[in-house]
Amino acid sequence: MLRSLTIRNLALVEELFWELPSGFVAVTGETGAGKSIILGALKFLIGERADRGLVRHGATAATIEAVFYFQNTKELDDFLEERGIDPCGEGELILKRSITIESSGRQFVNGSACNLALLKDLGKRLVDLHGPHDHQSLFSRSEQTFLLDSFSGALKERSFYLACRKEISSLLKEKEEMTAAIGNAALLEQLTSEIEEIHSAELDSEEEEALLARHRLATHGQRLRELSVLAVGRLNEEEISVASMLAETTKTVRELARLDTRAEEEFQELTLISEKVQQLARRFHDYNESIELDQNEQQQIEERLDLLAKLKRKYGATLAEVIAYGEEATRRLELLASSQERLSTLDSNIEEAQRKMFQAKNLLTEHRKKGAKKLTVAIVAALKDLGFRQAGFEIFLEKLEEASCDGGEQADFLFAPNPGEPLQPLRMIASSGEISRVMLALKSAMAWQDRVPLLVFDEIDANVGGEIASKVGAKMRELARDHQVLCITHLPQVAAAAASQVVVQKEVHEGRTSTRLIEVKGAIREEEIARMLGGSSDSAKAHARTLLKK
Repeated sequence: MLRSLTIRNLALVEELFWELPSGFVAVTGETGAGKSIILGALKFLIGERADRGLVRHGATAATIEAVFYFQNTKELDDFLEERGIDPCGEGELILKRSITIESSGRQFVNGSACNLALLKDLGKRLVDLHGPHDHQSLFSRSEQTFLLDSFSGALKERSFYLACRKEISSLLKEKEEMTAAIGNAALLEQLTSEIEEIHSAELDSEEEEALLARHRLATHGQRLRELSVLAVGRLNEEEISVASMLAETTKTVRELARLDTRAEEEFQELTLISEKVQQLARRFHDYNESIELDQNEQQQIEERLDLLAKLKRKYGATLAEVIAYGEEATRRLELLASSQERLSTLDSNIEEAQRKMFQAKNLLTEHRKKGAKKLTVAIVAALKDLGFRQAGFEIFLEKLEEASCDGGEQADFLFAPNPGEPLQPLRMIASSGEISRVMLALKSAMAWQDRVPLLVFDEIDANVGGEIASKVGAKMRELARDHQVLCITHLPQVAAAAASQVVVQKEVHEGRTSTRLIEVKGAIREEEIARMLGGSSDSAKAHARTLLKK
């Protein structure tokens, strides 16, 4: 059950804490009091997207927190642990969500952050919510078929059937692509040519930089020789060279040092400099000798660089990308070369998947036939409880010419609300009040196998009244034997049938409007039921007491 609900700064709610009882709980109040805010808070907690405009004026964020209690949490704990969420402690599951005006907000399960997808997945296990417009789903034959599968306990078979359909679709697509590729001679020729061009180049991803360095050397070889010869001459070989000038200077300083020992250090430095100049001259001479002027090599380097540039223009911005392209082309060619064998394997896989899908479809049909009879009996009984004493209801299974996502057939709910009228599809004849009761009858029929703990009905009793409203209330009370039932209603007959009742009220304090929740009992509950009946007269109060006693 939902044990408590806390709402802060959501629309008109400044702060609301609601500790819920078990069983059937009616939520009543004047139109516009804020009942929809409570319903909205529950929707946000089970993953519905929230509008930032719902944050209360003056606040920066709204928060909603709910505590669910379970006697046995093993299955739920397994679900949570698979998704990295802490298990329930002492039977409690805690959901929390914040909606901020500046960001997307955050959501938590048992204190662990999670995404909306997980919250929505978890919400399907916690809350079954029906609003005024949810009745329209009953008009969809696909939805009717799904409900029948759910009642028949065939959801596992349905999932397996859909998985087979998906597998077949994937295999057929792969076969189509491969067949097209095999028949494309131009593609085979292109791949072969590209692989040969790249492979014959014998590429090395690091060779280009070395080639460029060698090319620079070969291109400027003559000029490098001229410059190195000039350097040798100016250092040592010319009549007025650095070496000759240093020799004259050294001779002078030697004489100076002989006459004054204080110049000895300078003389030694000049001697070292002279030796350094001689070494430099020899190194430039050796450098000159190392330069080889091979015009043939230069041409070869240029041809190689041209080839690399051409390959990069066609297959990638770098040599590494060109090499990778060649490897991928080789893989594709090998795949195509073995495609005939793969096609044969695909045909076998498709045949096997079709066989499994056919078996699953037939098994699903068997479940549906058995389930349709049982569900029809259960719905007819529930409809009688809701005032359709002589109404007709059947589930027709229409065989499809070609299997669809629903299987080999589709369910069609046929309904005749009045005796003597022929059965017709529900979508064609049911009024809004009738479809509300059909929905409630369906929920009653399926309640025994519905494992969702909380059923929420938002004005599902719309467009009914009088004695029928009393029957709707009684049916919800019956549902509350196995579920916690929360019903937002304007009907006094439904509210009086609830085990407990809360009233949503608006109040103005210091110029601000806010919503509050009050649990009503005894005389106060009588007054609320009397208000719903149309006033606070003695007769209305007496009628209210009668409804509550009944």
